[in-house]
Amino acid sequence: MQRYFLTKEAFKGETVTLPSDVVHHIGTVLRQGPEYEMVLLDGTGVEYACVVTSLEKKSGEAKVMSSRQATTELPIEVTLAYALPKGDKVELVAQKATELGVHHLLLFESTRSVAKWDGKKAPKKVERIQKIMQEAAEQSYRAVVPTCTYISPKELQQKIDGYDAVVIAYEESAKEGEQSAFAQLLTQLKPKQRVLVITGPEGGFDVNEINQWTQAGATACAFGPRILRSETAPLYALSAISFALELNRSYENG
Repeated sequence: MQRYFLTKEAFKGETVTLPSDVVHHIGTVLRQGPEYEMVLLDGTGVEYACVVTSLEKKSGEAKVMSSRQATTELPIEVTLAYALPKGDKVELVAQKATELGVHHLLLFESTRSVAKWDGKKAPKKVERIQKIMQEAAEQSYRAVVPTCTYISPKELQQKIDGYDAVVIAYEESAKEGEQSAFAQLLTQLKPKQRVLVITGPEGGFDVNEINQWTQAGATACAFGPRILRSETAPLYALSAISFALELNRSYENG
């Protein structure tokens, strides 16, 4: 079934008013009309099985048949702080991170970031990325749409205290042979905890950045013995978290 995210306020009764973009997609792209079945989501984790009752050129309504709590979200809340990379890599990471379960994407300029976002253009860039994440959330059967925010390095520093665990992908740790810190952290994570994963740009992080974050409570980790590209590291981390908290523990319980 096709899935669409609406606002929470849209679900006040058994009848839901469909926004114009959803009406356009159902009627023009899918070439469907009344009696078309779909899933609507309120962004809080609840799924609504609905059927279209009326569909005009720019308006439409649907009836809620049933609802349930979704089971497609990671058991912990993962925030990815991604230092701006070159080109359109950030869009790729935003899309794939959404598919892998990220809850929040924080974009920032690290010391070695080549890419720089003009203050006036940043909101439009964030808006585009937010749209990419919503489309990815619908495609991957997510029950919530991750948020995207552009922050300063200082704001990132201030956020570290608000998480149960903070992981930094640091290539120097891999070069030195450290391979256990991330694995140990994964075994200690518990449902509903909040985790922050910080990954760097093409040139990696400056040692001063690492020192500031580790002094604030973060842990610098190697993501295996190999050095990963800036767009690979965040996806590696999310995949490992998913395996540790979803697949691996389901095997253990089985």
